[in-house]
Amino acid sequence: MEAPPLERKLAAILAADIEGYSRLMNADEEQTLATLTSHRTIIDGLIESAHGEIFGTAGDSVLAEFPSIVHAFNCAIAIQQAMWRANRPLADKHKMYFRIGINVGDVLVKDGDIFGDGVNIAARLEGLADAGGICVTRGVRDHLRDRVDTTFEDLGEHQVKNISRPLRVFRVLFDPQSEPSPSAELTSVQHPERSSSVDQTLPEDQDKDEARRVEVAFWEAVQESDDPAEYLLYLKRYPAGEFAELAAARVAQGGSGAGEPGIEVSFWETVRDTRNAEMIEAYLSKYPTGQFVELAKILLADIHAK
Repeated sequence: MEAPPLERKLAAILAADIEGYSRLMNADEEQTLATLTSHRTIIDGLIESAHGEIFGTAGDSVLAEFPSIVHAFNCAIAIQQAMWRANRPLADKHKMYFRIGINVGDVLVKDGDIFGDGVNIAARLEGLADAGGICVTRGVRDHLRDRVDTTFEDLGEHQVKNISRPLRVFRVLFDPQSEPSPSAELTSVQHPERSSSVDQTLPEDQDKDEARRVEVAFWEAVQESDDPAEYLLYLKRYPAGEFAELAAARVAQGGSGAGEPGIEVSFWETVRDTRNAEMIEAYLSKYPTGQFVELAKILLADIHAK
């Protein structure tokens, strides 16, 4: 049987893993997996927004390829700043910190995965980074020096496993507590318009007036409720509906279940898909330190830039 063809290309590679993951799992498996799931939701969204493609996600690791070094770098900064905010409400023993390495080099693509020295070097850089930190090669530093307003600390040459030549390593100096830069090249990926439930449930021969009557009847059935879940149900069925902004405002105002993590996730997924600035601002108002604040700010900046 003929071997699958190999594709070779130049790419920017971001490798990340969790510092002390085995220790965290040993201490509390359920809490660690819950935190990892929450953190990965944020990270995956940021990678997607930066036009990155995720290849490896084994255990606590992330491997992503980007078409631009600048995109990879800005994404790494955004990830570490988002993780700092996501860790704030957690007890110290549950905080989860990622280490990130960035390299640019040749990679081999086979069966939907990437291999080669370019990938291996990114992984070795990640191992040299501090918890919550970023390390890059000299090639990455040289490419970025006139393109980003960031300081790099020279850590000298390092001999690393399975790489024949020494690596010149640089630590990225940045403030994890600062807000993400609006100028960062993290442009949200445009998603196809999603069909509302009206399109899915109403016969095709029904006209717009009938569809609107159904929506109004649905809204009237929930508008007096103090349960955020009912407004979220409306938003899921009618993400661009006539009362969508009002429903989002009702969720933002609170209610009996507004503080539950599932409510925040559902609210974010709904407002994200609408790409509506007012609804995103409603999320930020309700959850100023929420799990998806960084993604919301990036998406809002993208909307205002158009």
